[in-house]
Amino acid sequence: MKQARQSAKPKRSDVISEAIKEYIAQHHLKPGDRLPQEQELIQALDASKGTVREALKGLEAQGLVQTRTGPGGGAFISEVSDDRAMTLLGNYFFFHSPTIHDIYEARKALWPALVKSLEGVLDTDAFDRLASVMTFYDHPPVSLEEEREQRFKELEFHLVLIDYCPNPLLALMCRFPVRLLMNMTVCQRIYEQPNPELRRQGYDYQRQLLEALRQGDIERGCQIVSEHMQTAQTLMEAREAMLEKTFFKAGTDSDIDSNRDYLALTGYAQAKELAEQSGKKQPN
Repeated sequence: MKQARQSAKPKRSDVISEAIKEYIAQHHLKPGDRLPQEQELIQALDASKGTVREALKGLEAQGLVQTRTGPGGGAFISEVSDDRAMTLLGNYFFFHSPTIHDIYEARKALWPALVKSLEGVLDTDAFDRLASVMTFYDHPPVSLEEEREQRFKELEFHLVLIDYCPNPLLALMCRFPVRLLMNMTVCQRIYEQPNPELRRQGYDYQRQLLEALRQGDIERGCQIVSEHMQTAQTLMEAREAMLEKTFFKAGTDSDIDSNRDYLALTGYAQAKELAEQSGKKQPN
């Protein structure tokens, strides 16, 4: 009879990382506060310099700590940015790829709750900000490139709404599907061919939503976003938009270097495969 497989013992550096996070929580440290110096951590934790540094590197990779060198340097508490959180979530979904249908089913469930959370929250500046975004797509595009830009601006409208959501968990849950659509969707037919209906419908629904929010009619706002999400889902699925199987990236920096490195890895893999095939063909 096989014995139950035991879980691997956690690395010492991982244990220290968790201890430091507990220290941050218990001491109510805030972004910008300094952690104890490296030598102090080594002595307090009875750990080697390498182990402590590995633990800090792990926290830095999570976005919780930022290390600075030079005079006045050290390890400082860092607030996890939206981009960082989106990237970490995207890493998970690389192996559990959601479909366009999945994304809009989630949006249909979440967006009425988002609108309800905004009751009494939006001020004049917020409405002006939303209206300003809409000016980018209140007219038909003159080129395919402008149509792409309008699509991103239409999604940006939703990100602005989410910025004002007072519920941080709801905001995160709403922001991620939008960022997926902005960064992971191939949208082959949408990008390759004009799609005036998507722009027109999106603009019309957002105009109605903005008016309902100005009037404080939350019930009407919920109805509008529900219809908007259903219409957008129908249009997107009709165009057979597919999620691109690539690691989610919050930004677009270093795309050129990334592509160059990808090609180098591809060339290496192909050369290795050819060498293995050549070896198999040699007589014994």
